[in-house]
Amino acid sequence: MDSTNDIMDQVKTQLAQAYAEQFLETVRDKCFDKCITKPGSSLSGSEGSCISRCVDRYIEATGIISKALFSQR
Repeated sequence: MDSTNDIMDQVKTQLAQAYAEQFLETVRDKCFDKCITKPGSSLSGSEGSCISRCVDRYIEATGIISKALFSQR
C-alpha cells in the first residue's frame, strides 16, 4: 500500500512541476509581448511596472480558476 501512495505522491509532484513550468512559460510569453516594446539590456520603469501588473493579474486569475475548479468537486 505504501508503494502506491509513494507513486501517487511522485505523480502529484511531477504534475505540479509541469503546471508551474507551463504557467511561467505562459506568463513570460504573454507579459513580454504585452509589455516589452523595445527589447534592450534593461527594463524601463514603465516596462517593469507593466510586467509586475501582468504577472499579478495572471497569478490572481489562476487562483480564481483553481478555486472554481476545486470547489466543483
